[in-house]
Amino acid sequence: MHYHAHETAIVDEGAEIGAGTRIWHWVHVCGGARIGTDCSFGQGCFVGNRVAIGSNVKVQNNVSIYDGVTLEDDVFCGPHMVFTNVYNPRSAVPRKDQLRLTHVRRGATLGANCTIVCGITIGEHAFIGAGAVVNKDVPPYALMVGVPARQIGWMSEHGEQLDLPLTGSGRASCPATGQSYALQAGKVVQGETAYGD
Repeated sequence: MHYHAHETAIVDEGAEIGAGTRIWHWVHVCGGARIGTDCSFGQGCFVGNRVAIGSNVKVQNNVSIYDGVTLEDDVFCGPHMVFTNVYNPRSAVPRKDQLRLTHVRRGATLGANCTIVCGITIGEHAFIGAGAVVNKDVPPYALMVGVPARQIGWMSEHGEQLDLPLTGSGRASCPATGQSYALQAGKVVQGETAYGD
């Protein structure tokens, strides 16, 4: 087996799991799941059938990834964070044919205990703070906090807050790496080309 699964884990037949992925205690991976290389699933996680997960994704303890969720490469899911897949659930009303798709782009961080309401896209390298409730699309590099979540800044790919205004234009460097960023037309762009050099 090219991946590691703890003896208490349940991996259903048919699941596609990449090399180097680690599946820890009491995790259940359904048979239709597609998981990339070098991922990690902490204790008590669940991965549904209609789920696609890229490579180097870290899923901390007690996270359920339900049908209709896509996680691109390098996504971080903090402990106890929540995905939904039906917008208006009722126990007495079957709505399995009304799933709303959720897409988390490359490098995004979903903080501990945050909730991602279904049917939205989280942009590349966005950072969702602990406990936030996100109910609309999030731009790349955005820092979101609160209930409902609101943007309070921008984050670098390294996970450091950038000294940029929320709107307009500006330039900044990551405090940790020195990597260059610019805010242009309401969007953050990374790299020297962002400065028009």
